[in-house]
Amino acid sequence: MVLKTEYASNKRKSKREYLSDSLTKEFIEKLNRYFLTIVEVPRIMRGEKQEIETLINEEALLFAKFLRDEIPIWKPRILKLSN
Repeated sequence: MVLKTEYASNKRKSKREYLSDSLTKEFIEKLNRYFLTIVEVPRIMRGEKQEIETLINEEALLFAKFLRDEIPIWKPRILKLSN
């Protein structure tokens, strides 16, 4: 972790903690692997499995359609993940 001093306003200083470059790279790699995890949730068009990233994109699409009154109800497909 890297601690940096930042100026919040005219005379106020604050401390903010950042990840080091090596920790940031490791975090991003693990996050990308997580989004590629296959889950057992049916896709909109076809198939019984999909990646978490695809599920997020499909849910965003369905929610947008609900907000635009293109579909009458939106029921999120929520899944439980185990570690």
